[in-house]
Amino acid sequence: MGRFATTVPLYEEFRPPYPPEFFRTVAEGLGFTKEHALIDLGTGPGLIALGFSRYVGRIVGVDPEAAMIAAARQAAAHAKQDFTLIEGRAEALPADIGSFDVVTIGRALHWMDRDAIAALLERLVKPEGVIVVCASRSAADGRNPWLDEYNEARRFWSPGPSGSERSREALAAVLEGTRFQLIDEINVETSHELSVSDLARRVLTFSTSSPEILGDKVDAMLHDVEARLMPFSREGKLAEIVVSTAKVVC
Repeated sequence: MGRFATTVPLYEEFRPPYPPEFFRTVAEGLGFTKEHALIDLGTGPGLIALGFSRYVGRIVGVDPEAAMIAAARQAAAHAKQDFTLIEGRAEALPADIGSFDVVTIGRALHWMDRDAIAALLERLVKPEGVIVVCASRSAADGRNPWLDEYNEARRFWSPGPSGSERSREALAAVLEGTRFQLIDEINVETSHELSVSDLARRVLTFSTSSPEILGDKVDAMLHDVEARLMPFSREGKLAEIVVSTAKVVC
């Protein structure tokens, strides 16, 4: 069982969402067309690849977690979208996989082997191709007044550096010594409402605080996080401003 196996039923529902506006803005800004092929490394339940599917001609997803591949296959069937899925580590992709116009990576880069991924990207990205490293997170500029308390709870139940910190470090490390450079960052802001209960359950989508890791502490974690957040809510509901980001590498 992989580190994310027990997060699969929760991941798509509770992580900060990538809105349609994000995919449209990135695709139009970078000139995606139906002539382009896209491969999504660490595809998880396929959120990024399927989000871009209407703007490109072919999508491929790679993930080492069998349960994530199954979730992506189900999502593609629901969307009636052709989606080639490969179970395995991106670093192990065979040479005959070919090259792509667009390579996307979401919240997965920090789990990958730096040297192997750097070498993979050199052969995977077409000469005029682009790498798009995506993330979606709660705005951290004070407009989500509950966020500091939520992050404090996350650190208690899931100690260690955040995924965003690891992702920034991983991207810089992967690009070092390659032909690629970070050339742009596209940010799209959206807002939505969610319940205190759903936000507490988001903690379970992280590998270091998954149901498998927390075990019989799941209920205690949910009770603690909900208690911390309830003072910020109105009738158990919170507003969340989400920043979805695409780091553009060529």
